[in-house]
Amino acid sequence: MKRLIYLVFLLISLNGSAQELPYSQQLALTAMHIWPDSFSVVPGRPARWSYDQGVILKGIEGIWLATGDAKWFRYIQHSMDHYVREDGSIKDYNPEHYNIDHINNGKLLLTLYRVTGKEKYKKAVQLLRKQLLTHPRTNEGGFWHKKIYPFQMWLDGLYMGQPFYAEYAQVFGEDTIFNDVARQFVLMEKHSRDDKTGLLYHGYDESRQQRWADKVTGRSPHFWGRALGWFGMAMVDVLDYFPMEHPGRKQIIDILNRFATAVVKVQDAHTGMWYDIVDLPHRAPNYLESSATAMLAYTLAKASRKGYIAESYRAHAQKAFEGLVKYKLSKSADGFTNLEGTVSVSGLGGNPYRDGSFEYYMSEKVVQNDPKGMGAFILAANEIEMIPNLSQGKGKTILLDNFFNNEWKAGPSGKPEPWHYIWEERGNNGYFFWGSIFEQHGAAISTLKAAPSAANLKKAAVYIIVDPDTDRETAHPNYMTRAYATIIANWVKAGGVLVVMGNNSVNAEQEKINLLLQKFGIRFKGDDQLMVKGNNYDEGKVDIDANHPIFKTARNVFLKEVTSLQITPPAKSILRTKDFDIMASAKYGKGTVFVVGDPWIYNEYVDGRKLPSKYENYAAAKDLVKWLLSNTRRM
Repeated sequence: MKRLIYLVFLLISLNGSAQELPYSQQLALTAMHIWPDSFSVVPGRPARWSYDQGVILKGIEGIWLATGDAKWFRYIQHSMDHYVREDGSIKDYNPEHYNIDHINNGKLLLTLYRVTGKEKYKKAVQLLRKQLLTHPRTNEGGFWHKKIYPFQMWLDGLYMGQPFYAEYAQVFGEDTIFNDVARQFVLMEKHSRDDKTGLLYHGYDESRQQRWADKVTGRSPHFWGRALGWFGMAMVDVLDYFPMEHPGRKQIIDILNRFATAVVKVQDAHTGMWYDIVDLPHRAPNYLESSATAMLAYTLAKASRKGYIAESYRAHAQKAFEGLVKYKLSKSADGFTNLEGTVSVSGLGGNPYRDGSFEYYMSEKVVQNDPKGMGAFILAANEIEMIPNLSQGKGKTILLDNFFNNEWKAGPSGKPEPWHYIWEERGNNGYFFWGSIFEQHGAAISTLKAAPSAANLKKAAVYIIVDPDTDRETAHPNYMTRAYATIIANWVKAGGVLVVMGNNSVNAEQEKINLLLQKFGIRFKGDDQLMVKGNNYDEGKVDIDANHPIFKTARNVFLKEVTSLQITPPAKSILRTKDFDIMASAKYGKGTVFVVGDPWIYNEYVDGRKLPSKYENYAAAKDLVKWLLSNTRRM
């Protein structure tokens, strides 16, 4: 039955011209067609717990964030549920193999745990983390690639283990892990980087015992394209979780800059792609390889978007992706898009022995729709598809208050942590999706835990206050005061964009936040409107007129348990339902104010998992982001 559901979804998605779909979705649909239920690299063989699947699913996670369509999330969950049992054990996973590749899928388990809160995913995540506690290491502390490859670090392994390890550290509060993560990158660069070219060799054997290892340096003989791609993707992904102040963050960014400088020098000038052995383009039978190109395109695009490397690298990423589309995509008779030209595997040592020679790399099969290449292509496509919107938020910081809204609960580790309407929270009550939309438009997101001041608001383009606390929610609430209101109003007058999102009378402080709002001609009335009963969603349906000044694409949205607004000049109503106003805006000096009587676009009502698809909250969130950014000044 589940297989039938996915096939129906694929057929609906493919109806009409595939060119109407972004390339990310086109290849994701192919992957879902090939692997509708579980994952077998070789058709007909049993499904295996394989890192390849994790690459595809991370790409599909990006599509979910870019669309708010829960079909993509459900495919991720369906795929992982094939392996993860209710007790948290993982089918086909043996921690005693000490294979770093087997950690990679943990990133999807972290996503599932953070979104759903289900205990089985938490237990599975902790099982993988337990492997890293005893995983064998080099004498300097680098993780072996596998138990069967003693004293060896491969570039591949950094991607397999470190993004999961870093995210685990953030989620479970194991801050010392960040020291270990940074050490892995430092050691890998130290032992595999070539001083002359800046490129990194595929592997390093500390013992110098392998036949492929140089007896002096321990390095393998060649610069393999996909290995470089794994290493690049690992760096940009771990940085998503590193604390801003941690010294390892700068270490990794410095390595990333040296890496970017080196890899663009060996990018093919004509096609924009990279060769399988990147520095030997003219040596037959070397070839332009798809997975390496996609991985390096993703690395350069994401790193430039995040500001880790110069923006000029974006052009290299775009050219690489254009090369993939032009030279490596094909179309099947059934309408599916295929990726050609990915080497199926390349490794070092083992049985039969892989000696790392040029001839060895050339001997491996080049195939269609290899999952590693497909996953990397989807990841790269997600980044490239953001580029047209990045200028809207360039150089702008979106600052979310965590002072007036300052709720705490026990986190995954059992220790208290902030929650409720914060960027990091991926469950129903967080703003992870909203923050992602801002980032998709080129803005940076940040959190203000302190009281607002002229100094800490100075660099913010947008300042967001949501659901100010009552004494029922927080033991010692931080209330709005006249002094704080004056500071914020002066910031708006100078050109800031203020967003205030309230709640109904039971769930948010009303009186004191009005000290701020009344400066702009707005007050929360403190009433209770759109009190939706159960799943009677139409009780919260709000229609939006065509040609709305903010909501250009969304025609109806869902809100529940809101307070209505009292509006006087200079404010004006921008959304009204029945006989009351629920949204207002105001121009104040050089700045702009937007107010809504509800937290509204938290994950539960934009991620597609709960709200019926006829409600366009995700589209409205994107419309709002664009409007807010259009009203900001360059900071």
